[in-house]
Amino acid sequence: MWRSPLLAASLLLLVAAPTAFGADDGSMGPVFMREPPNRVDFSNTTGAQVECSARGSPAPEIIWVRADGTAVGDVPGLRQVMPNGNLVFPPFRAEDYRQEVHAQVYVCLARNSVGSIHSRDVHVRAVVQQEYDTDVNKEYVIRGNSGVLKCQVPSFVADFVHVVSWQTDKGETFVIDQNYDGKYLVLPSGELHIRDVGPEDGYKSYQCRTKHRLTGETRLSATKGRLVITEPVGSVLPKFPTMDKSRTFDTKLDHSLTILCPAQAFPVPSYRWYKFAEGTAKKVAVSLNDRVKQVSGTLIIKEAKVEDSGKYLCVVNNSVGGESVETVLTVTAPLSATVEPETQTVDFGRPAVFTCNFEGNPVKTIGWLKDGKNLNHEDATLRIDSVKKEDKGMYQCFVRNDQESAQASAELKLGGRFEPPQFRHTFGEETLQPGPSVFLKCVASGNPTPEITWELDGKKLTNNDRLQVGQYVTVNGDVVSHLNVSSIITNDGGLYKCIASSKVGFTEHAARVNVYGLPFIRPMEKKAIVAGENLFVTCPVAGYPIENIVWERDGRVLPINRKQKVFPNGTLIIENVERQSDQATYTCVARNSQGYSARGTLEVQVMVLPKMVPFSFGDEPIYYGQAAQATCLVSEGDLPLEITWSFQGSNLSTQMGISTTKVGRKASLLLIDPTLPGHTGNYTCTAKNKAGISNLTASLHIYVPPRWILEPTDKAFAQASNAKVECKADGFPKPQVTWKKAAGVVPGDYKDFKANDPNVKVEDGTLSISDIQKANEGYYLCEATNGIGSGLSAVMLISVQAPPSFEVKLRNQTSRRREPTVLQCEAKGEKPIGILWNMNNKRLDPKSDSRYTIREEILPNGVLSDLSIKRTERSDSALFTCVATNAFGSDDSSINLIVQEIPEAPYDLKVLDKSGRSVQLSWEPPYDGNSPIKKYSLEYKVSKGTWESDIDRVMVPGESTVAGIFNLRPATTYSIRIVAENEMGSSEPSDTVTIITAEEAPSGPPTDVKVEPVDQKTLKISWKPPERDEWNGDILGYYVGYKLSSSDKPYLFETVEFSKEEGKEHHLQIAELKTYTQYSVIVQAFNKVGAGPMSEETRQYTAEGVPEQSPQDTACTTLTSQTIRVSWVSPSLTSANGILKGYKVIYGPSDTWYDENTKDTKITSSSETILHGLHKYTNYSMMVLAFTSGGDGVKSIPIHCQTEQDAPEPPSALKALVMSESSILVSWKPPEQPNGIVTQYTVYFREETPVEGEARENAPKSEKVPPFQMSYEASGLKKKTNYEFWVTASTNIGEGQQSKSVILAPSTRVPAKIASFDDTFTATYKEDVKLPCLAVGMPAPDMQWKVKGTLFQQNDRMRQLPEGSLQIKGVTRGDAGEYSCYVENSFGHDTVTHQLVVHAPPHSPQVTLTSTTTSSITMKLKPHATDTAPLHGYTIHYKPEFGEWETVQVGSQTTKYTLENLWCGTRYQIYVTAYNGIGTGERSDYLNTRTKGSKPVIPEATRFIEVSTNSITLHLSAWLDGGCPMLYFVVEHKKRHQQEWTQVSNNVKPGGNFVVLDLDPASWYHLRVTAHNNAGFAVAEFEFATLTITGGTIAPARELPDKKNDILHLMLSNLNLVVPVGAAVLVIILAIFVICLLRGKSDSQKDDVVYNQGAGPNSTMRKQHPQGGFTDELGYIAPPNRKLPPVPGSNYNTCDRIKRGTVISMEDEICPYATFHLLGFREEMDPNKAMNFQTFPHQNGHGGHAHSRNSSQSMPRANGRYSRVNGPNSAFSPEYDDPANCEPEEDQYGSQYGPYGAPYDHYGSRNSVSRRSVGSARNLPMNGSPEPPPPPPRNHDNSFNDSKDSNEISEAECDRDQLVNRNYGETKPEDSNNSNTTEETSDSAQPTILWQCNL
Repeated sequence: MWRSPLLAASLLLLVAAPTAFGADDGSMGPVFMREPPNRVDFSNTTGAQVECSARGSPAPEIIWVRADGTAVGDVPGLRQVMPNGNLVFPPFRAEDYRQEVHAQVYVCLARNSVGSIHSRDVHVRAVVQQEYDTDVNKEYVIRGNSGVLKCQVPSFVADFVHVVSWQTDKGETFVIDQNYDGKYLVLPSGELHIRDVGPEDGYKSYQCRTKHRLTGETRLSATKGRLVITEPVGSVLPKFPTMDKSRTFDTKLDHSLTILCPAQAFPVPSYRWYKFAEGTAKKVAVSLNDRVKQVSGTLIIKEAKVEDSGKYLCVVNNSVGGESVETVLTVTAPLSATVEPETQTVDFGRPAVFTCNFEGNPVKTIGWLKDGKNLNHEDATLRIDSVKKEDKGMYQCFVRNDQESAQASAELKLGGRFEPPQFRHTFGEETLQPGPSVFLKCVASGNPTPEITWELDGKKLTNNDRLQVGQYVTVNGDVVSHLNVSSIITNDGGLYKCIASSKVGFTEHAARVNVYGLPFIRPMEKKAIVAGENLFVTCPVAGYPIENIVWERDGRVLPINRKQKVFPNGTLIIENVERQSDQATYTCVARNSQGYSARGTLEVQVMVLPKMVPFSFGDEPIYYGQAAQATCLVSEGDLPLEITWSFQGSNLSTQMGISTTKVGRKASLLLIDPTLPGHTGNYTCTAKNKAGISNLTASLHIYVPPRWILEPTDKAFAQASNAKVECKADGFPKPQVTWKKAAGVVPGDYKDFKANDPNVKVEDGTLSISDIQKANEGYYLCEATNGIGSGLSAVMLISVQAPPSFEVKLRNQTSRRREPTVLQCEAKGEKPIGILWNMNNKRLDPKSDSRYTIREEILPNGVLSDLSIKRTERSDSALFTCVATNAFGSDDSSINLIVQEIPEAPYDLKVLDKSGRSVQLSWEPPYDGNSPIKKYSLEYKVSKGTWESDIDRVMVPGESTVAGIFNLRPATTYSIRIVAENEMGSSEPSDTVTIITAEEAPSGPPTDVKVEPVDQKTLKISWKPPERDEWNGDILGYYVGYKLSSSDKPYLFETVEFSKEEGKEHHLQIAELKTYTQYSVIVQAFNKVGAGPMSEETRQYTAEGVPEQSPQDTACTTLTSQTIRVSWVSPSLTSANGILKGYKVIYGPSDTWYDENTKDTKITSSSETILHGLHKYTNYSMMVLAFTSGGDGVKSIPIHCQTEQDAPEPPSALKALVMSESSILVSWKPPEQPNGIVTQYTVYFREETPVEGEARENAPKSEKVPPFQMSYEASGLKKKTNYEFWVTASTNIGEGQQSKSVILAPSTRVPAKIASFDDTFTATYKEDVKLPCLAVGMPAPDMQWKVKGTLFQQNDRMRQLPEGSLQIKGVTRGDAGEYSCYVENSFGHDTVTHQLVVHAPPHSPQVTLTSTTTSSITMKLKPHATDTAPLHGYTIHYKPEFGEWETVQVGSQTTKYTLENLWCGTRYQIYVTAYNGIGTGERSDYLNTRTKGSKPVIPEATRFIEVSTNSITLHLSAWLDGGCPMLYFVVEHKKRHQQEWTQVSNNVKPGGNFVVLDLDPASWYHLRVTAHNNAGFAVAEFEFATLTITGGTIAPARELPDKKNDILHLMLSNLNLVVPVGAAVLVIILAIFVICLLRGKSDSQKDDVVYNQGAGPNSTMRKQHPQGGFTDELGYIAPPNRKLPPVPGSNYNTCDRIKRGTVISMEDEICPYATFHLLGFREEMDPNKAMNFQTFPHQNGHGGHAHSRNSSQSMPRANGRYSRVNGPNSAFSPEYDDPANCEPEEDQYGSQYGPYGAPYDHYGSRNSVSRRSVGSARNLPMNGSPEPPPPPPRNHDNSFNDSKDSNEISEAECDRDQLVNRNYGETKPEDSNNSNTTEETSDSAQPTILWQCNL
């Protein structure tokens, strides 16, 4: 039975977990970052998203709940809770509206392990878009009264629809404006107010226009309202139509509101508005001002304030009577709340206080939550007297009214370390036989040390003779408690409990000890319980086993009613006990299975608490001095009763003048006579009996007139400080404290402060004036009123102590030119005052100009300074500034000196208008001599008259520049001029203008109208003026009208001015017309009177354009060996842009297609053509285009066809050579035009007829020879017989023509002859070439070859073959030239000469920079003069600094090219390669330039920085962008003596201002700002001091004296730093010196090839020739110091080497490097000068493909270590400078150099002293050599180096270059010893260069 679940549940106890808490655990409770708004209204067509986010540690979880606390989930399509905490309501259909989703109050809950917080209530309301109409009804108005028309808006959209305007059927529109004086006024609430209604107003109808604020929809009212004007019959008493006598409404803070008082009466009544003082019946007339207006009876309050709340009374009176209406106005201000402190850490047992500060109106309720649970506390202060563990968490204060709510949260942390009690060991349930002793043990731990007590069935156990409780504390702080029961008996059984408790908590453990035996019930004490509570009692049963336990009352087994509950374990619960029904004796009966039972009784006494009747001090207000009383009555409760009174929580004392009297047994009377202000408060009546205590509280308000708490007195403040003057009064109601300022310098005539003055504020009676100035000085009045009595007032004087000041900050002073003048400035302030003069912001030094003299005079209240100028000049017209300084500050006053003289002559006199008798003129005002022009004199005369005798004048005011002359005679020519006059005199007259009067509109049209097309979009219209007698005056111009001929639309007109040249033809070009479209044109002349008749319409087409499409489906078919048919389909007519005139077929051989000169064009009008006269057996390419009169259209894609083969031409040459007495060798050259593939040659020969006239042999002999054989030996011939030989060539088509014949007879004498022919051989670079020399002769001839006139010397590359041919392996450009073969024997000799032409890739082209813009670079391209093979085109390579290489290809005919769309202000590196059929040649020299635009321009500090006390404002617009738009700013700061910079932001967007916060007041700071644009960045460093707390400035910091003793003292005081640093520097210097010395010795013994790597035998370093190294430097601008651009977000430090106060730009910063002497132009040079240089091609290079690794970080190098070495076989492409690679680069080049690592590993340190040989190339490796290539050289020409005396290796040269051999390079070592050419030999001297180590 005892193990039943119910018993186990009842015995389950909570045990605290072993947790140590501390204040500094790094956790933070949730705090809202984005709290959702109070109200979210949205349309179903737009949907809405409610944001909610919070921060904390750990990161809070966001949960949305309803107002009742239930969680909110997703509703598909209607509501979605996003992972980021946002609540999303998607757009939905009207039929999907659900009230529980779309009209609900939501709460955002943020929680983490610290606690949880709730957001303010979020009222979500979805508005389903539905049709609605607004209406305007009739309004009845008595004539003369004001009418108010209302726009009736349906209630279901009233919250979202507002009136924007009214309109009448007469076209009038009225909007809400600030004009309160007109007849019509749209009130802020939307009504139309009409003053002084008359009969005419009844004839109009009115409509209102409304706007829906959610959808933006505007609409007019469906009905039109009218005013029904009634004429009064007799007098009418004022009446309010259908209106209550009292109204109530709310409005929002700063909104405008309207309070209507629409009474009607006759005579027209007067209206007067009053406002009741708060809580009283006293009313005060409403004061009208700029904010409060009254229009008729309507009161309009603009920008409502909370103090406008209250009860207003409108009183309407006329001669008949009066009426009034009350209106209660509540101005609601948005609620806001804060809790102080936001976080507090409190130790256990200590008190904690949270204060809720709130603003807004009205505030209905205040509530507190802890971790989202209501604390039922409604006071603004929450106090926890003794903090416990469970008090830790998040607390929130909520303030609410009917419209909104606001909350603020705070966190309570527990201080110190503590540990609530917890059990380490407990006892378990036991069942025992009587007799043995029982030992129970509990072990607990905690901090502080807990105490353990024991209970049995709820009663505390104490020691006796059988029961002992022992307790001790172990060494580790555990508490061990034992309960010993000796000789246990049945009655000892029961529920034992051990309780461990300390001041930080408790824990308990219970278990039963069952002892076998009969049932036993321990005695139960009397139970007293208060009525209304629940009785809970458990029967204390012993004995085991027990069958059941029951409770009885009066012999009846419980339960006997629904309030009683009995549980099997003996527990009895009676709910809501009452005395009459539940007070009794209850019996507990326990039985076992044998029927034995035990009984125990419990007496229950029910006590009744006192019940009190609410009391109060009455409904009438109680004023100061009156008597007040209240009666406290207890209606029920047990006697005896004790009734007491307390005031504000404290017992009453007789000294307070309060008496209490007991009335009977259950009442008490409180009497206060007389009442005093201190009696205001809460009075509590407390009734106490044995059952408990009850109390009630009533508030007493004593209406007290104002009394001073703090009366203001005279104050003095420093200028520019923040002044505060307190004025506090108390009373009830709380007095309203107002401030006013005297209008003059004496007290009186006080006026309100200006509403728009942000520096003057009044809050809670305190007058605050920020940045106080002298203008704020004066008398001020503080008034306190509350409607009780006359109120209080106090006058006080505010004085402002100022630095020197000038009454006049700026004034003008005039002086006549060349006369003396004196400038005076008087500074007031505390002396001494120093005066300085500036002229145009520059210090004026009288010593620099003897004309200036300065004199000062001391005045009683300041200083007077005079600046005298002996003789003024025009240049003295300037701004003179007088600067006064004293100990409190400085001020300045400016005098704008105006040197006056007579004006110059007016100019630009023009005729604006004229008629027959008048003319209107305008002119430009001249220089007025710094004296206003008083008047102008318009002088005019008849053109034939003279200015002396025939002049008339018209006077014109000086401010005018337009005037008229009247009373002129028509049709007369007049001359007019103008003279200006000022105080100084009159000017010279202006230039004369001539006019002719009496004009009419022309009567004839223009003549000779012609329209001609200019181009596809333009027509040119020309015409001549009308006949002269039809002008009717001067023609001013022409109207030219044009339109589409096919259109019925009117003409579009252009105006053309008239040309006064007699008979000149006029013309106009009309552009942007349609292509090839007919237009109609007319012309009409006009003069000032009007336009004349139009000319006849002339029609013309615009010019034809070019077709936009190419012919389609182009195809070609080969017809014969010389003809090809080409066909196509015409482009669509819509794309023709004109009439197709025909087609052009562009064709040419495919192998020379790149060369425009080899192309031909055939024009045809049909869609196919046949091309004739083509080369036989040749591949042709063809394109087709259509053309119109406008030009050629788009070309088609090339197609290709080859002509057919044909019979070849004859062999071009033939030789016959005697080989022996019976044989002849015949040789020949192939046909010049084989016309196909030659399949064979046929050699014909026959005997020649010996005697003339005899018949020849008919059939010559023939022999077939294969096509590759060019000779044939005819043998078996007859001696001394002439033979005729000829040869033909054959193709597949047939045999060609025969060659010329030769005749020869065999002979025994065989002279030396050569069968080969003189020929020109064309070879491709690096090919093998064989030059033939086939010789015959007996005896065998001697053969000798000459190469370019020099006897041939055989070598490995050039040798003579056995058959006599000369073979050249791998020809180079140098092999080109003349080769001759000479043979000789005893019978003769012969010679053959060959020309060898070598086609190679092009040389480097010449590139010249011509111009740059911000986005483009234009260059000229020119091929190398020595190129023999035709160019196919150029490839332009370019890259921006820190960018990737890009390429663009252009044609070979291009001479100028522009790179477009480049970055602004960016350095670009450009080089060009040319390519031909052989390959791509060498690159040109690098062209280094930059687009226009520069890095940002640093502003002045005064324009950029605005200093405050705790912050500075940066005006980013002060930076100039240098022509390139700004990207972002990086802002850093540090205190003056700190080392580390603090980064504020690395991504400040340009534009606007940026505020740096959290600065210390009165402190010196350094500010560093880095501005970035595409051109680079500029770093500016400023020093500033924040203002003091009072807004003042601090004195400049003093510099430390520069004395040797101080430096010595500094060094001696820091020896622990100076000694190691000095030693380290000394060691480094010695080490570098030794290394340089050793490297100099070792390197001087080596053959160094640094200056001629990869060079061939003909290569040398050309120092003397500008085409060599010099031009490389000339065309190269060094890269910008190898700097990476700063990356936003990186803490880049522009190195400690930056000097204080310097400006660092991308081009200027070189501090990371020791020296920076780059060869060539430096970055510091003017890039604009560098643009004027051009690059030149290399003279000896042969081209090849250079490879380089790409980098987006820096520019490539080109000169010195950055330049290319000039040689026929050498080329390398530069590396990129990468600052990240300045560390050792063990494997950086591994992939490029195979197993040999980096190239510098072989050569040791870069900073070595060595001698470098220029001409030597002996150590060059062969291709594939195991030795790695050497490092690239430095150019030794220092003509452009900054230092003339040394070549310095920069530390920046820590990166390494890659060397890649050219495709065609030769590096055979055996050739290196070959002699150079004459030119090269002269350059082969070996200059040396010393590399200097700079330490």
